[in-house]
Amino acid sequence: MTDTAQKENLQFQTEVNQLLHLMIHSLYSNKEIFLRELVSNAADACDKLRFEAVGNDSLYENDSDLRIEVEFDEEARTVTIRDNGIGMSRDEVVTNIGTIARSGTKEFLQKLTGDQQKDAHLIGQFGVGFYSSFIVADKVTLTTRRAGQPADSATRWESDAQSGYTLEPVSKATRGTEIVLHLKEDEKEFANSWRLRSIITRYSDHIPFPVKMRKTNDEDKATGEWEVINKANALWTRSKNEITETEYQEFYKHISHDWENPLAWTHSRVEGKLEYTSLLYLPAKAPFDLFEQHQKHGIKLYVKRVFIMDDAEHLMPRYLRFVRGVIDSNDLPLNVSREILQSNRIIESMKNGSVKKVLSLLESIAENEPEKYASLWKEFGRVLKEGPSEDYTNREQIAKLLRFASTHDNSAEQKVSLADYIARMKEGQEKIYYITADSHTAAKNSPHLEVFRKKGIEVLLLSDRVDEWLTNGLTEFDGKPLQSVAKGQLDLSKLETEEDKKEQEKVEQEAKNLLEQIKAALGDKVETVSVSHRLTDSPSCIVLNEHDMALYMQHLFKQAGHDVPKTKPNLEVNPNHPLLQRMKAETDDERFAEWSSVLLDQAILAEGGQLEDPAGFVHRLNRLMLVLA
Repeated sequence: MTDTAQKENLQFQTEVNQLLHLMIHSLYSNKEIFLRELVSNAADACDKLRFEAVGNDSLYENDSDLRIEVEFDEEARTVTIRDNGIGMSRDEVVTNIGTIARSGTKEFLQKLTGDQQKDAHLIGQFGVGFYSSFIVADKVTLTTRRAGQPADSATRWESDAQSGYTLEPVSKATRGTEIVLHLKEDEKEFANSWRLRSIITRYSDHIPFPVKMRKTNDEDKATGEWEVINKANALWTRSKNEITETEYQEFYKHISHDWENPLAWTHSRVEGKLEYTSLLYLPAKAPFDLFEQHQKHGIKLYVKRVFIMDDAEHLMPRYLRFVRGVIDSNDLPLNVSREILQSNRIIESMKNGSVKKVLSLLESIAENEPEKYASLWKEFGRVLKEGPSEDYTNREQIAKLLRFASTHDNSAEQKVSLADYIARMKEGQEKIYYITADSHTAAKNSPHLEVFRKKGIEVLLLSDRVDEWLTNGLTEFDGKPLQSVAKGQLDLSKLETEEDKKEQEKVEQEAKNLLEQIKAALGDKVETVSVSHRLTDSPSCIVLNEHDMALYMQHLFKQAGHDVPKTKPNLEVNPNHPLLQRMKAETDDERFAEWSSVLLDQAILAEGGQLEDPAGFVHRLNRLMLVLA
């Protein structure tokens, strides 16, 4: 079976080559994490076997004692990590080792800066995994056989990280995976009992499977007897006061394959009608697949300490998809499937309870550690904004967690809560005013804000793509309705004096003929033309109907190939503006029509809309400029 004629020489994907080079150089100062990653992978393999064996006991092959073994040979300069977990078939080796089957790979590589320290954090965010072997090894040999397959179906993978890799079929009497690291000359420190034990104790103490090494004699030479190095019990089953902060942090890195420590966590045990334990973490950085449709990682579901699946759909809502952790149930059957999860009352109860825990943790951070919450919001704010539309039950609680930019300081930083806004509302103000736009700059410079600036009324500036969706799901907060300043009728009568109202009536009366002329010139391009009470400096603005999609969003939907219902905008004009005064004096009907079209087109552009005839707009503008010149 090991005939060289059967050995294949294959090349890595380009992305793998790039990642290997960067990892070897950027993570060198944290090189001991290779052992954490390989032991963590071995534990995952044991978890997977235990789950598959629930329905097929023969996979144990008369050896149900799941374990991870670590050995070293000082003279040969090797470190060996083996497990008797699920193992891999040849195709799985190619998929899992020869390629990076991860969404976000291209984006990840584009973000790398060349600065080793910064890149180390990015690599950690992306996931280090098996490739960390090459930080300390100049050659890696992996031999694996999938549980339940014949002994002669095993595969050997070998690489020096320089010239691709080889694959060959071999025989392996036992199931699982064995990885031999051929250490570089200057990394022989790792072929040492004390060194390996200290790393396992530090990083892998929480692994719920025994990590074994051979006992050593007085001369520090390995004997034939094995001993367990780690605690080897599920961390989440232990009492909170027994677990150190470091243990919580290392367990997070194990389940998430993240590089950084988590931002916060919540650990709880529920007893009563249902019995389950949850340990849920908030990451410090957003994973690369945060906005992918199908995420690979979520909450690990266990039943009576047996791993069932890594679920990103049924145990946590989409708007909390960044949460990592474990939920261990005593009530579910061991053969639970994804189909059962979809309509299971126990799952629904655990999900609801876990959501409450996470939201309470977020509330606590927002209230007591505002700087930490600001950091979290930068990473996950856009995802949390999906919450009010997705989770009606917890809508008010989610709304308290939302942060926005506003005209209060014109900063692009999203730090204003709805409670902050309400605390600053003017006497007589009954609504929370906001504007949505394609960018913060477009929002803060919108002509719709002019009257609000004049009256000193704060407006929330919403510029994330998700904000249109958010405002559809969140229509009020603390009894105060949310109102777009760019949609529907604007009623500021309770904030205006009698003199203001009389002045408005006078302006409307005097502009009546002008409005009729503009409407006649524009025809069915607009629904209505009216005097604006929003504008103080600009000549015109577009006002959409209350439930219409913002113009910039309509444009995005069209670009994506979606059909967008055709709607007619309402045009509001400022009769006191010099441009309107110029139009009022215009005697040429054709030129008046051109002025009217320019008014409409510039109002559409100011809203982030797309002109149907951009060239026509330019021609009209040029002709009018020449006339004025």
